[in-house]
Amino acid sequence: MWDHRYLSRIDFRTIPLILGLMLISILVIAATTGDPNEVGEEILFTAAAKTQIRWFAIGGAVYLFFAGLDYRKLKEWTWFLYFGMLVMLIGLFFVPAIQNVHRWYRIPGVNFAFQPSEYAKLIVVMTLSLYLENKGRETYRKRATLKSILIVFVPFILILKQPDLGTALVLYPIALVMFYFGGIKKRVVSIMSLLAVCGLLFISMMFLGFISHDDFRPYATKVLKEYQYERLNPHTYHQEASQTAIALGGLTGSGWHKSEFTGRQWLPAAHTDSVFAAFGEEFGLVGVFFLMLFFFGLIYFGFQVTAVANDRFGRLLSAGITTYLAMHMIVNMGMMCGFLPITGVPLMLITYGGSSVLSTMTALGILQSIYSRRFMF
Repeated sequence: MWDHRYLSRIDFRTIPLILGLMLISILVIAATTGDPNEVGEEILFTAAAKTQIRWFAIGGAVYLFFAGLDYRKLKEWTWFLYFGMLVMLIGLFFVPAIQNVHRWYRIPGVNFAFQPSEYAKLIVVMTLSLYLENKGRETYRKRATLKSILIVFVPFILILKQPDLGTALVLYPIALVMFYFGGIKKRVVSIMSLLAVCGLLFISMMFLGFISHDDFRPYATKVLKEYQYERLNPHTYHQEASQTAIALGGLTGSGWHKSEFTGRQWLPAAHTDSVFAAFGEEFGLVGVFFLMLFFFGLIYFGFQVTAVANDRFGRLLSAGITTYLAMHMIVNMGMMCGFLPITGVPLMLITYGGSSVLSTMTALGILQSIYSRRFMF
């Protein structure tokens, strides 16, 4: 079941990338949560930075556990985890709201809020991988297609109702990629792709100013509620503040702990939702370039795992996980740059938060489990 010998067979090229992203996270969190007048160790090891380091340590243990665990053993727990996840998502509506939304369970006695939707994405990937593998060549049939859509649709609706538009929408491209690799009818994949492209183009055109948000309001509010449509407003303070922070960074940035805009707390949620904008102001375009290289490396190696996986379950699982990681990067950066609405999607391994770190490290560990067992027959 768990074998430490497989840890020597993981793709060690990913380790520097993961550690580099963790270091960047600590630097940005320290800069956005500390007092600029402090000196010595306190300037780096702020309370939030220390908490993030603890989560990284726990995440490292989780990573090693799943890297050593035979990923095929996950099949035995997949449906149990799926239905348990649905119960957790439904249960959110019966506990007090936090910040006016139903996204977290507050754990009594410890300063930790558990966010089921962060793990739901990974569990959906596992469930869909298992179902498509079991169906084999029958995936092209109508019943298999409908059941595959249902596996994604139920948690999608529950997460959307929290409301958490960003997390819900991440499930869409995950399903699209897995349907493609899983052999779902080409017509279904083509329609889903067309809808995704049309939706992305429409939102991008609105946020780039080609479509007026106010002029389109009378038509949109016939199918959407006012507060739902307001999420697509490209002129909120948060949207404009994030773009301002990135623009002020210029080519080389203001320098670590020297940002004016973010340092004066004019950037909302600088160490959580807006961590990319805060990084852009301090390290500039050059820093953003290297950050994207780190992300690209992880995603590239993730799809390499898909190419070398020796069974259908491994291929589907790795493709879904890699898409899940890629979408977090694309959506977070897109909303900070003004191309997409701000929806609270974390930037993997950079954004402050335990749920995001643990779910990401679990996903990366499973990828390594698939990679290290690529020659098993």
